[in-house]
Amino acid sequence: MTGRRLRTKGYLPVSVSSILLGQVWQLKATGDNWLVTKVYTEVFASYAVLRKVGGGEADVRRVKIEKGSDGVGLPGFIFTQGSDAF
Repeated sequence: MTGRRLRTKGYLPVSVSSILLGQVWQLKATGDNWLVTKVYTEVFASYAVLRKVGGGEADVRRVKIEKGSDGVGLPGFIFTQGSDAF
Protein backbone atom coordinates (compact mmCIF):
# COMPACT_ATOMS: atom_id res chain seq x y z
CA MET A 1 0.00 0.00 0.00
CA THR A 2 1.45 3.33 -0.96
CA GLY A 3 0.42 6.39 0.99
CA ARG A 4 -0.51 9.67 -0.62
CA ARG A 5 0.35 12.97 0.99
CA LEU A 6 -1.89 15.80 2.05
CA ARG A 7 -0.73 19.24 3.15
CA THR A 8 -2.19 20.64 6.37
CA LYS A 9 -0.69 23.10 8.82
CA GLY A 10 2.81 23.01 7.29
CA TYR A 11 3.56 19.30 7.59
CA LEU A 12 3.05 16.37 5.26
CA PRO A 13 1.60 13.38 7.12
CA VAL A 14 1.26 10.21 5.08
CA SER A 15 -2.38 9.63 4.23
CA VAL A 16 -4.14 6.26 4.27
CA SER A 17 -7.79 5.37 3.73
CA SER A 18 -8.33 4.64 7.45
CA ILE A 19 -6.46 4.27 10.73
CA LEU A 20 -6.80 0.69 12.00
CA LEU A 21 -5.81 -1.21 15.13
CA GLY A 22 -2.43 -2.89 14.76
CA GLN A 23 -1.01 -0.42 12.24
CA VAL A 24 2.57 0.69 12.87
CA TRP A 25 3.49 4.36 12.41
CA GLN A 26 6.97 5.88 12.72
CA LEU A 27 7.47 9.13 14.64
CA LYS A 28 9.34 11.41 12.24
CA ALA A 29 11.22 13.28 14.98
CA THR A 30 12.87 10.20 16.52
CA GLY A 31 12.35 7.32 14.11
CA ASP A 32 10.64 5.25 16.84
CA ASN A 33 7.83 2.89 15.83
CA TRP A 34 4.39 3.26 17.43
CA LEU A 35 1.51 0.75 17.36
CA VAL A 36 -2.12 1.87 17.06
CA THR A 37 -3.93 0.32 20.05
CA LYS A 38 -7.23 2.22 19.98
CA VAL A 39 -9.20 4.45 17.62
CA TYR A 40 -12.17 6.44 18.90
CA THR A 41 -14.31 9.47 18.14
CA GLU A 42 -15.19 12.36 20.40
CA VAL A 43 -17.85 14.88 19.42
CA PHE A 44 -16.26 16.28 16.21
CA ALA A 45 -12.81 14.67 16.10
CA SER A 46 -11.28 11.20 15.90
CA TYR A 47 -8.21 10.12 17.87
CA ALA A 48 -5.73 7.27 17.75
CA VAL A 49 -4.00 5.95 20.85
CA LEU A 50 -0.47 4.80 20.06
CA ARG A 51 1.94 2.78 22.20
CA LYS A 52 5.68 2.85 21.52
CA VAL A 53 6.94 -0.50 20.25
CA GLY A 54 9.20 -1.87 22.99
CA GLY A 55 8.26 0.99 25.30
CA GLY A 56 6.92 1.02 28.83
CA GLU A 57 3.60 1.97 30.39
CA ALA A 58 4.37 5.69 30.08
CA ASP A 59 5.06 5.48 26.32
CA VAL A 60 1.47 6.11 25.19
CA ARG A 61 0.24 9.00 23.04
CA ARG A 62 -3.16 10.23 21.96
CA VAL A 63 -3.00 11.78 18.47
CA LYS A 64 -5.78 13.61 16.64
CA ILE A 65 -6.50 12.03 13.27
CA GLU A 66 -6.21 14.57 10.44
CA LYS A 67 -8.74 14.17 7.64
CA GLY A 68 -8.19 15.38 4.09
CA SER A 69 -9.43 14.78 0.58
CA ASP A 70 -6.81 12.03 0.07
CA GLY A 71 -7.62 10.13 3.29
CA VAL A 72 -6.51 10.34 6.91
CA GLY A 73 -3.15 10.67 8.63
CA LEU A 74 -1.41 11.21 11.95
CA PRO A 75 0.51 14.50 12.24
CA GLY A 76 4.21 13.94 12.81
CA PHE A 77 4.03 10.24 11.89
CA ILE A 78 4.80 8.21 8.76
CA PHE A 79 2.86 5.05 7.93
CA THR A 80 5.63 2.42 7.89
CA GLN A 81 3.83 -0.70 6.73
CA GLY A 82 3.50 0.64 3.20
CA SER A 83 7.24 1.29 2.84
CA ASP A 84 10.62 -0.35 3.30
CA ALA A 85 11.19 1.63 6.53
CA PHE A 86 9.72 -1.11 8.73
